[in-house]
Amino acid sequence: MKRLLTGLAVAAMMVASAAQAQDYPESAVTLVVPYGPGGASDLAGRALAEAGKEYLGEPITVVNKPGAGGMNGARSVADADADGYTLLLARVGMALTPAVNPQASVGWDEYTFLGALEATPMILAVRGDSEFNSTEDLLAAVKDSNGRMAYAASGATAIDGFTVQSLLSDADLDPLTAATLVPYKGGGELATALLGGHVDFLAIAAGSLMPHIESGDMKPLMVFAPKRMDKLPDVPTAEELGYEQAGQVTGWSALYGPKGLPEEVVAKWDEVLSNVATDETWLTLAERRGSISTVGEKDMTEYAAQQYGLFNGLAKKFGYLPN
Repeated sequence: MKRLLTGLAVAAMMVASAAQAQDYPESAVTLVVPYGPGGASDLAGRALAEAGKEYLGEPITVVNKPGAGGMNGARSVADADADGYTLLLARVGMALTPAVNPQASVGWDEYTFLGALEATPMILAVRGDSEFNSTEDLLAAVKDSNGRMAYAASGATAIDGFTVQSLLSDADLDPLTAATLVPYKGGGELATALLGGHVDFLAIAAGSLMPHIESGDMKPLMVFAPKRMDKLPDVPTAEELGYEQAGQVTGWSALYGPKGLPEEVVAKWDEVLSNVATDETWLTLAERRGSISTVGEKDMTEYAAQQYGLFNGLAKKFGYLPN
């Protein structure tokens, strides 16, 4: 009898859970942004909250949970109930960090992948008065400098470190010694380092560079993005120029949930994102922050796996991890 009652209780819970999922959502959804306010991820999260609420039918509340390179916020979502009420504004770091750090607190695949949101281009840039007018000019000078030329990045295994190192590797230069990495914190410091002549070039997020490019204080040579930026229509992409590894490196945002989300919740977000893809608010805000909307253009499960493999492979190739 006890076993029968237990079975009935489990069945009742399953029925209740299914009914709850079919009614999803019945209240506000929390969107965790795993970085601080004001940055690219925060802007993307708030844009999704603004554009998506109409199609979801409930408010989307953005909560910033920074720390540990985004892993604090990511962990909080991975550990949340799989009911669709706690989601993650995922960034490239959710694939990159576990790819280069075996001790990362969250694996790249500990989520339900709801969909891609945007590509956030990186720009290879020099000062506006630089003698270099193309990527080829810059790489030729790097080759001749024997390591004397320097670039700014937030870290060797950060996204803006891999932009330059992948490019150097594509050009058959040693990614670790052909140019000297000078570390700085944050896009503002990185941009200031270039403007002040402390480094010769960099390849960081477009949002940190566009004001300086528009003023003429910086010169863009190439973009790390799936297609050219509307604001820089004459600047080629890494892929266009034939740089195979660099052509795969870019910033991005996506929408993740805890692993095991009910099918009904996944279906609801498929519907929401299909509407967001053509939503004027979403597209306008993406353009304003220098992003390229990729909603509906990628299988996010496949893309996340590819990005993990890319950075894990680069980390091994460049010597940051054992082969």
